[in-house]
Amino acid sequence: MRLDKYLKVSRLIKRRTVANEACDTGRVTINGKVAKPSTEVKLGDVIGLRLGGKEIQAEVLSLSEHALKADAAGMFRLLP
Repeated sequence: MRLDKYLKVSRLIKRRTVANEACDTGRVTINGKVAKPSTEVKLGDVIGLRLGGKEIQAEVLSLSEHALKADAAGMFRLLP
């Protein structure tokens, strides 16, 4: 699954266009490397986000093309 779509479906980022912009400006990493919006996300990847002065690390637990709001939180696990 594409990184920008995963960020939207998992609700780590609200809109896909915002996810695209964050990736294009280098604020999103996968396993410590700067990622483009089209980068493929796999199970077990660690996604890093720097948004609004906050840094978030999340491990990918599941991939789904569509997710309900209640199911979206189960798609990732926040890391300390």
